[in-house]
Amino acid sequence: MSAKKSVLSGIQPSGGLTLGNYIGALRNWAAMQDEFDAYYCVVNMHAITVKQDPAALRRRTLETLALLIACGIEPARSTLFIQSRVHEHAELAWILNCNTYLGELNRMTQFKDKATRHADNINAGLYTYPVLMAADILLYQAHLVPVGADQKQHLEITRDIAIRFNNAFGEAFVVPEPYIPKVGGKIMSLQDPTKKMSKSDDNENAYIALLDKPDVILKKCKRAVTDSENIIAYDEEKRPGVSNLLSIYSNCANVSVEEAVNAFAGKGYGYLKKAAADAVIGALEPLQKRFCDVLADEAYLTKTINDGVEKATAVAAATLKRVNACIGFYC
Repeated sequence: MSAKKSVLSGIQPSGGLTLGNYIGALRNWAAMQDEFDAYYCVVNMHAITVKQDPAALRRRTLETLALLIACGIEPARSTLFIQSRVHEHAELAWILNCNTYLGELNRMTQFKDKATRHADNINAGLYTYPVLMAADILLYQAHLVPVGADQKQHLEITRDIAIRFNNAFGEAFVVPEPYIPKVGGKIMSLQDPTKKMSKSDDNENAYIALLDKPDVILKKCKRAVTDSENIIAYDEEKRPGVSNLLSIYSNCANVSVEEAVNAFAGKGYGYLKKAAADAVIGALEPLQKRFCDVLADEAYLTKTINDGVEKATAVAAATLKRVNACIGFYC
């Protein structure tokens, strides 16, 4: 058994990944591959809690996998897999559903938010989404889970479920801890810099997709919200729009925010927006090329998927076997 701690994270194939996903999460995932036993998955089972076109979901699942590789997730250094191909996720989720209280699920704020946005499809899967997420994490005995503010509740319920199960049936699960990355940044919406940049934003000018073309990136940056003072200074509270552009520039140009502020001293917002766009374009160019190369290599992609499923299943099956024995299923 490896002496390294294990880490798990997943991402939905529900649309184009954004610059915020890359800087805030995916770049950190790549950096964690040597320090941890890393498990990264495309969580397409979570995606169907809202209505999906089957052909589009299938295509986006492959594209998301290719994007993860393009972002630096190397199948030789991590376990990279598609969630639905590992049936133990669904099996463990049912067992955990039977060990989760309604009161816990009723407190999940994300369900309330999604139920409001998808009022025509308030389904049971949307309600029990956190239990499937708990199964994702606990199957791989993950010690650490990178979490943002919007996922803290889900990790808390995962911990509660694991502790309850261990106390009732025996030590079946590692109880995971939140992981705060050493590097990275929080990238906000270009149109509402008080909100996190999101691929689900209805306004396409609010986010930069990782596959956006240079002219589109420039247009979005030029339309970014700033303020009326035309002063370039970093102050998230008083100047959130300018601060967001400075954060984007510093992350993509690989300089500190302080260096960025000094570089733009005496310059106007137009100069900052153009510089931020150029930095983003330069950072994304090699990523976009790698994505196209991976997606075009059908044999490589198929092998990567099959190898990832094999590696993930070996660990997931061992955990499920232990859980089945603990609860008294005939094995």
